[in-house]
Amino acid sequence: MKSLKILIASFIVLFSSLSFAADASSTPALRGYDAVSYHTIGRPVMGNGSNASLYKGESYLFINKEHKELFDANPEKYVPAYGGWCAYGVSAGKKFHGDPLVWKIVDGKLYLNLSNKIQALWSENVQGYINGANEEWEKIKDKSASSL
Repeated sequence: MKSLKILIASFIVLFSSLSFAADASSTPALRGYDAVSYHTIGRPVMGNGSNASLYKGESYLFINKEHKELFDANPEKYVPAYGGWCAYGVSAGKKFHGDPLVWKIVDGKLYLNLSNKIQALWSENVQGYINGANEEWEKIKDKSASSL
C-alpha cells in the first residue's frame, strides 16, 4: 500500500511538471535547451520537465535545480535576445526563428541565428548587427513574423 502511494505521488509530480512546461506553448523556449547552460557549461544542453520555469509566457527547461534557481533569480541574464528570433534577421526588420544550436554570447547576452550560413554573415560585423537589431526590435517586437 505504501509503495502504491509513493508511485501515485511520483506520477502526480511528473505530470504536473510536464503540464507546467507545456502551459505557455507546445514548444518550450529554446526548443527545450537549458538557457543557463550556454553561460555555465559553454554549450546548449537539453533541459527536462522536472526543472521548468515560466517567464513572460514562455516555458524554459533546465538540466537541474541549480540552473532553474539561477534563471529564476535573474531571467533577463539568460533569455535570448529578441525573444529568440534570429539576431541577423531582426537587424533587417524581420523575425526568423533562431536555431538554439547556432548561437553566440556577446557581452553576456545570448544571441541566436537562423543557420550557420546566416551566423557567418552576422559574424562579419557582430556589434553593427546588434546595434541595428536593437533599433529594429523596438519597431517589430510586438508584430507577428508573418506581417513583416
